[in-house]
Amino acid sequence: MSRLALAVALFACGLAGAADPPKAPGAAQNTPESVRQAARADKRGLVERNMQLTEAEAKKFWPIYDAYQKDLDKIVQRQNRALLDYVNAESSMTDANSQRIARDYVTADLDEMKLREKTLRKLASALPPKKAVRFLQIENKIRTLQRYDIAEQMPLVR
Repeated sequence: MSRLALAVALFACGLAGAADPPKAPGAAQNTPESVRQAARADKRGLVERNMQLTEAEAKKFWPIYDAYQKDLDKIVQRQNRALLDYVNAESSMTDANSQRIARDYVTADLDEMKLREKTLRKLASALPPKKAVRFLQIENKIRTLQRYDIAEQMPLVR
């Protein structure tokens, strides 16, 4: 149970996961763990290195990035609350509790998808298309690793 609490704490803080830094020719492959460590040290810096923005693009991108992270943090808090509800009720889980927790988590997931869509629209008007998509790829890698870390520790409902 303590490993699950640690994973939820990392998830809540946005510390687990990141994108691949640009690879030099002949560089070693990045492992999920090495990417996690890079993001824990400096997620914003990792995003910056991967985005490869011009000065003009950076002036448009960073306010969108900051707003996205702020809104995403609220969604992640809701997801974490649902996960903690599950952990706290695991031994005495009722059908009603499991349905409520699932509904809360799925609603937060839907809100996250809506946020990505809204952010893509903003990025599409501020950046070249490839760079707008690159940001979504970076964030997708981060979120995928975060979700994996949680899923690995979460026991199935009994």
